[in-house]
Amino acid sequence: MPPPPIPGHCLTQVLVQTPAHSQMAGALSYWSPTPVQPGTLVRVPLGQRELLGVVWPSESPAAPEVALDPAKLRPITAALDALPPLNHHWRALINFAASYYQRTAGEVALAALPPQLRDMSSVQLARRLKKRAKAAATPARPSTRPTHDATSTPTPDAGPAAASVVLTAEQQQAIDQFHQQPGPFLLFGATGSGKTEVFMHCTAALLAASPEAQALVMVPEINLTPQLEARFKARFCARYGDDAVVSLHSGMTPAQRLNSWLAAHSGAARVVLGTRMAVFASMPHLQLIVVDEEHDPSYKSGEGARYSARDLAIYRARLEGAKVMLGSATPSLESWHHSRPAAEGGRYLRLEMPSRVGRGQLPLVRRVDMNHQPKSCIIAAPLLAAIAQRIARGEQSMVFLNRRGYAPVLQCSDCDWKSECPHCSAYRVFHKIDRTLRCHHCGLSERVPRACPACGNSDIMPLGRGTERLEEHLAELLADVRRPDGQPARIVRIDADTTRLKGTLESQLAQVHTGEVDVLVGTQMIAKGHDFRRITLVAAVNPDNALFSSDFRAPERLFSLLMQAAGRAGRDETVANQSEMWLQTFQPAHPLYEALKQHDYPAFAASQLKERQQAAMPPFSFQALVRAEARSQEAAQGFLNLASQAAASESDMAALLAQLTLYPAVPMSMARIANVERAQMLVESPSRTALQRFLSAWQAVLHHTRADPRCKGVIRWAIDVDPLNI
Repeated sequence: MPPPPIPGHCLTQVLVQTPAHSQMAGALSYWSPTPVQPGTLVRVPLGQRELLGVVWPSESPAAPEVALDPAKLRPITAALDALPPLNHHWRALINFAASYYQRTAGEVALAALPPQLRDMSSVQLARRLKKRAKAAATPARPSTRPTHDATSTPTPDAGPAAASVVLTAEQQQAIDQFHQQPGPFLLFGATGSGKTEVFMHCTAALLAASPEAQALVMVPEINLTPQLEARFKARFCARYGDDAVVSLHSGMTPAQRLNSWLAAHSGAARVVLGTRMAVFASMPHLQLIVVDEEHDPSYKSGEGARYSARDLAIYRARLEGAKVMLGSATPSLESWHHSRPAAEGGRYLRLEMPSRVGRGQLPLVRRVDMNHQPKSCIIAAPLLAAIAQRIARGEQSMVFLNRRGYAPVLQCSDCDWKSECPHCSAYRVFHKIDRTLRCHHCGLSERVPRACPACGNSDIMPLGRGTERLEEHLAELLADVRRPDGQPARIVRIDADTTRLKGTLESQLAQVHTGEVDVLVGTQMIAKGHDFRRITLVAAVNPDNALFSSDFRAPERLFSLLMQAAGRAGRDETVANQSEMWLQTFQPAHPLYEALKQHDYPAFAASQLKERQQAAMPPFSFQALVRAEARSQEAAQGFLNLASQAAASESDMAALLAQLTLYPAVPMSMARIANVERAQMLVESPSRTALQRFLSAWQAVLHHTRADPRCKGVIRWAIDVDPLNI
């Protein structure tokens, strides 16, 4: 029970950002002179620091359960009451995410708030809000933004900017079903079928129906937001004002993120576009959530609270009575399984748009059998000829290879030395442009040695290839090819190395859109989501690796990536019928490539789900990974195995253990990063409820085991619920 109140003071529970492994996992108790409404942001003392916190209702599971000495409680420093409190729906979302993903509510809640808020006083915040109000009161100039829509023709309720947009019959049917049914919806549409237009029409209808309604539109990666933001602003800002559409992602400056968050929290922003972090945006009048490219693994966080933004979007929509629409040309197998007919247990309504807008066809898939090519061949002669033909006709080609750098490894021809990273279980990648060896895991970068460090041989050479080397090789092969204006072919590479500086990605994409590029080379960051109108040929240089991965999700990811990449070709109906997707493969008869050739996602999904069901893999079972990091691999595995043994000896956990399987601890596939050894233990159960109950009960066991002297070398541990990488 909480302590009796001091006269004239109120006991207040406050969440602060404390990690799950700390001794202060719940809400902390403070005194305030007057009652403070739950959801109010406050500044509170903790030790020698002053932190941002959120007032949490005392009936919350996070509230303290033991008696406290009132004399030891400290007062709240200040309440940021210029800001409306975070509502009960937002708090319920935080509580659910913390519980389900086995983290503390404070950790999730504070991570969901803009970083700049953490350092602002109540005076600074009030000044910022006053400045925003003054700017909002200034009359906005009429918007003159041009529209850029993939379709053409008018529909009612879509706003003046949509006057030139004509819906296809498939789009109209999907929109009608959206309005008639409660959802959740899975919009299964071919690349180029106009899914974005459906999202925009559904958003427009909801905004028009209510003067306060808000919509959240999520994309998997930051580089997809500018293109989408331009389309939504062209559609909605003329009608609702320049602040009606805001973005929210980690690529923004702290000030930009705070402004967008404040616009969403106040209700001024009618549409919020963002990456996975936006699922926690405070939107008091939320009525629609759209998750575009819902299959993308980027929606799953890889650190902290390892949440799935897609799954939380489904939960949040149900919590707030909002509609939710997932969209993809290659849905995740989980979403596809959930969208089976309701009579078979499906929970989502599948909306299908199999045709491209206009009369365009999906690209023809050609397979090049690399077994019949010269051993050192990088680009097969037929593919090279096809690219040259595109250049001569003034069309664009895209060649992607999911490996950046010049070469994955440098190797000595005499002693077989390779450029291993001294701190990680990985090789350092050779980057020719600045003559460095870089580890893409710990960041170690060194100059390329003049000779082999092991034997002194000066003949060290690149082994394998990355996008940098592929770009150089294509430049050599296409040196004599000319554009229609007689100029040499222009090749541009887009990957994480060429887009490090702010603004470079946007400028490179603009070059592609305006036709200044003939051949685009890059990693998977160019293979999905972009609306390239001039590309008629897409080539995957070396896709076979995923066919032999130990990860059961690898085939699903490969099929999705190749389908998405193929979708970049022929998006303009004037060139669609001559668009092609080329695959250079040593396994041309593989069933995955057979399904890809037919653009038959349902057949591929059916075969994969059958295999998953036979092997009792998700979505037919539920998994969690417990990962440990330690000074040695023995310590990491030892901690996990000890925790497993301790759980087995707990009598009150016996019933739960009977419903699940704890596998022995093993090294992670990347066993060492930055001199830290990593191990993992898989927990699996056919019952989601049993798994959740076990994980909650196991938390105390893990904490206790961590204190065992035999686990002295353990640095940290974390639970990953519904992991995507095993």
